Amino acid sequence: MSGLLALLDDVAAIAKLAAAQADDVAGQAAKATGKIAGAVLDDAAKAGAKAAGVVIDDAAVTPKYVAGLPAARELPIVLKIARGSIYNKLAILLPAALVLQWLAPWLMTPLLMLGGAYLCFEGAEKIHHLIWPQVDHGPQEAETLSAAHLEERRVKGAIKTDFILSAEIMTIALSAIESDNFFIEAIILAVVAVGITAGVYGAVALLVKADDFGLHLAEEGRTEAGRAVGLKLVAAMPSVMKAIAGIGTAAMLWVGGSIIVHGLHELGWHGLYDAVHHAAEAISHGVAIGSDFFGWLTTAALDGALGLALGFALIPAVEAAAPKLAALFPEKQAAEAPAD
Repeated sequence: MSGLLALLDDVAAIAKLAAAQADDVAGQAAKATGKIAGAVLDDAAKAGAKAAGVVIDDAAVTPKYVAGLPAARELPIVLKIARGSIYNKLAILLPAALVLQWLAPWLMTPLLMLGGAYLCFEGAEKIHHLIWPQVDHGPQEAETLSAAHLEERRVKGAIKTDFILSAEIMTIALSAIESDNFFIEAIILAVVAVGITAGVYGAVALLVKADDFGLHLAEEGRTEAGRAVGLKLVAAMPSVMKAIAGIGTAAMLWVGGSIIVHGLHELGWHGLYDAVHHAAEAISHGVAIGSDFFGWLTTAALDGALGLALGFALIPAVEAAAPKLAALFPEKQAAEAPAD
């Protein structure tokens, strides 16, 4: 009997030890999970912040696709574009970026620079059109197409534009991720994709409906102050949209120029990087208050100026190449031609 009791006591001791070990494993797993989640969110925040310039431009570009369409269709159109955007990021660009980094990581910097050059071109082209305005063919398009056909074309055009901007966002985000784990990188990119898409198109939805809200407030407001706020909101929205477009253009040039400068530096050509770095240091050391801010501002301004110069240099080349590229896809042009 005493032997049986001793055996039971040993079993109980083993059970206690096993429970303690299981508790320790669970605690360590929880800590590890917390650390991984924290690292994922931290890297996602860093990656999203690094792509901020492209994000701002994405938000600035999208509202033009609902211009001239019925107010009731604005939010459904934004939702369609957002769905296309999330599909671009998660189904096409995320796996493509990860596979490319796995098979040919040396291509990431040149591809990032190619995207940076595109941003410089886009930003410079906007400024070029501002200085030398071109005829806007929007009304003719609206007159020749039915509302449904026009909406379909606008959505397709927005999703195509979003694809280019999303490719740049995902590439910039991937370059900012510090983890070497394939699955962690995939999770971080997915978090960035969903977060940026929700943020951009949520902001776009608010922007395109702000004037309608202001009008409703001006007409239905219960107080004089409320109605006055509504009128001011309606009056302010055109200026707000112009300001956002301007910020988006500046952000494109800054981010594009920065990508080119850092890319050249990584490829072994240090001249531009060193010049910008030394100028920022000189400015930051020359001020007593806000040295970090003025150093950053100098870097951003010089990167933006270099981006603008590169963009203007690319405009003639792109204009010369565009007809030749269009000639390679005559069936696409026919498919997109306005209906009679």
